[in-house]
Amino acid sequence: MVTIYLAGDSTVSNYEKNRAPRAGWGQVLQSFMKEEIVVQNEAASGRSSKSFIDEGRLDIIDRTITEGDYLFIQFGHNDSKVDKERYTEPSTSFKSYLSLYIEVAKKNHAYPLLITPVQRRMFNERGELQETHGIYPEAMRELAKTLEVPLIDLTEKSKELFEQLGPERTKEFFLWLEPGNHVNYIDGVQDDTHFSEVGAKKIAELVVEGIIELNLPLAKYTK
Repeated sequence: MVTIYLAGDSTVSNYEKNRAPRAGWGQVLQSFMKEEIVVQNEAASGRSSKSFIDEGRLDIIDRTITEGDYLFIQFGHNDSKVDKERYTEPSTSFKSYLSLYIEVAKKNHAYPLLITPVQRRMFNERGELQETHGIYPEAMRELAKTLEVPLIDLTEKSKELFEQLGPERTKEFFLWLEPGNHVNYIDGVQDDTHFSEVGAKKIAELVVEGIIELNLPLAKYTK
């Protein structure tokens, strides 16, 4: 049995039923994997590459990840937050913290995989998707090359998808609900960061697509 460990933020994490239809892509990834694979989702809302480690969450993974397992690492949404708990500088500390995740995987003879942050639903008046992650995705791409670690460019994949769909059709993928349409969001919600169950599944599909494109050993266990 091979385990995929997920380290990431709210776009990856699991949610309780009282938060539905909000969902992270890591919450639905298991449904895209054959029974030989177990997805262990350790992602948590609001975390950056720094705060995830400072809270001991990487230590939990370190204690259980074993040879042949995978560690998927997606950060960048919260690393730009201007507070001391989460902020990292893209070209320096962000790379340094990401390197610690890679070290944990490698020392346990597991496979690290970097995943650039998924896009937000942020369009300008011309219907063009706006980049909200600054140079964090590029910093991760650079680190992947330097350390020769495989990378799924989810930033680019989700950008292409969202631009193809446009501002209105992408609302289905995000937590956009009219007042009275869902018991968990009686007053409605317009959230351009977090996914609906439909969106989470679509993003998980993009991740699986990346696994297959990289020709990872894991690819043979995807559905």
